[in-house]
Amino acid sequence: MARTQFLPQDHPHYKWVALSNTTLGMLMATVNASIVIISLPAIFTGIRLDPLQAGNVSYLLWMLMGYLLVTAVLVVTFGRLGDMYGRVKIYNLGFVVFTVGAIALSLDPTTGGPAALWLIGWRIVQGVGGAMLFANSTAIITDAFPAHRRGMALGINQVAAIAGSFLGLLAGGFLAVIDWRAVFWVSVPLGVLGTVWGYRSLHETGTRNPGSLDWPGNITFAVGLTALLTAITYGIQPYGGHPTGWTNPWVIGGIVGGLALLGLFVLIELRSRAPMLDMRLFRIRAFAMGNLAGLLAAIGRGGLQFMLIIWLQGIWLPLHGFAYEDTPLWAGIYMLPITVGFLIAGPICGTLSDRYGARGFASAGLLLVAATFVGLMILPVDFPYWAFAVITLLSGIGSGMFSAPNRSAIMSSVPANERGAASGVAGTVLNAGSSLSIGIFFSLMVAGLAASLPQTLHDGLTAHGVPAAVADQVAALPPVGSLFAAFLGYNPIQSLLAPTGVLSTLPPADAATLTGQEFFPQLISGPFHQGLVIVFGVAAALSVVGALASLVRGGRYVHDDDAPARDREPSGATPDGSALGSAAVGHRS
Repeated sequence: MARTQFLPQDHPHYKWVALSNTTLGMLMATVNASIVIISLPAIFTGIRLDPLQAGNVSYLLWMLMGYLLVTAVLVVTFGRLGDMYGRVKIYNLGFVVFTVGAIALSLDPTTGGPAALWLIGWRIVQGVGGAMLFANSTAIITDAFPAHRRGMALGINQVAAIAGSFLGLLAGGFLAVIDWRAVFWVSVPLGVLGTVWGYRSLHETGTRNPGSLDWPGNITFAVGLTALLTAITYGIQPYGGHPTGWTNPWVIGGIVGGLALLGLFVLIELRSRAPMLDMRLFRIRAFAMGNLAGLLAAIGRGGLQFMLIIWLQGIWLPLHGFAYEDTPLWAGIYMLPITVGFLIAGPICGTLSDRYGARGFASAGLLLVAATFVGLMILPVDFPYWAFAVITLLSGIGSGMFSAPNRSAIMSSVPANERGAASGVAGTVLNAGSSLSIGIFFSLMVAGLAASLPQTLHDGLTAHGVPAAVADQVAALPPVGSLFAAFLGYNPIQSLLAPTGVLSTLPPADAATLTGQEFFPQLISGPFHQGLVIVFGVAAALSVVGALASLVRGGRYVHDDDAPARDREPSGATPDGSALGSAAVGHRS
């Protein structure tokens, strides 16, 4: 008897099987990109390691960036491999690798530094699996759905992908309370389900683009992007008496060297017979401008996520009676309006973009996001929650309006045999933007804090009996320490004063005040708001530039692989004046 529960590829309902499985894959991959962020306090407590001690900050940074870095670097390579050997094959392998990584992470056998290295190493392995999923999921959907339904399908997929980054915060908060290993356990049954389901139900429906693997291109891209993203992330660490590390020769060398290698990568690809990424894709205006807008949106969205976590965990929640150790969970709960906004706007705007095109929805969405950044700038630090909820809900709606139509426009603009590489580029843009946001926005916030926090901290400590010499010593510490403490849900003042031993010498009333719920939030409110104005001002500007890039992408353009030669534009030109050789055929509506 035939197993009717698994549909053949020509069945009219097969496309929904492809959509549901790839949406599960994207949700799992993006949830795991953020679930660790909110669970870091429980994880470091579980492995008995203080991430704020000298020498341990690198563990913290690599726990934050390792997964994002690997997915950003490898996603284009796995997209190209999908074009060569089959997108479903690479995608299903991604589920396997991801699940193996999740199992290994939950079985960490050691403590201290070795335990941290175990977690970092297996997070990198998990990132390899995530890159396989990222690279091929949208290409599989694009292959399965006709052009007039792709916006709806990719809308659902992209909502799962981007909302997953915020759902991960909520899931991490809940699971970390149970057991830090549960943060990794949750991926195991989902990974097993996705693996079995994918191998049994997905079919290769796309057009292959065979050829040899472009080793020079792969190596220069991987090393160049790794150097660039790592250097930018390490730019937030203090160096040579400066609050940040942008003058560190290693950081400067990483940025310059990374950019040079990426430039070399472009030259290699232009001359390669079988390039990892056909650079002529960027001559398609809808593809190039869509990815530029996506990069700027991803940087802004990542900055929003990190700043809201610090704002809630370090200031707002303690001021409203929440213990520091409980703030990670409640930060995830109070950020739910962003996810709700995504869930409302993404599928609706993705479906409407099938009919009316992506440009209007995507551009308006980023302008709405820019307006919400301005709204957050003028919101008081101790805000009424209803105002915060409305602004973040609108931010989620704006991001949903942008993300689904933008991805649909990108994927519909390229030839069928380049969809894996195109999906890889879009995935690289998403993950590189998230990784860049760590270095960019933490540095901007540190710059804002450095102007006034040291004096504010000194005055507040001496007012409660801390000797001037100790207050000077603590105030001179780089602001990034206070920032990371707030980000991790630790009591920042206790973290700063514990190494000095002064707390035990103070009158009990002063010690209780200094380490209480309100002292640090009230102390940092002014300097923090100065930093927020800088951070959200830059994020608003990036969103406006992204909206402008979206506007100039042109009208609705769908690449037509089946058009006869007589219908092609002269010399391979696309209707917007761009070109992609003789294969660049499409139509606008």
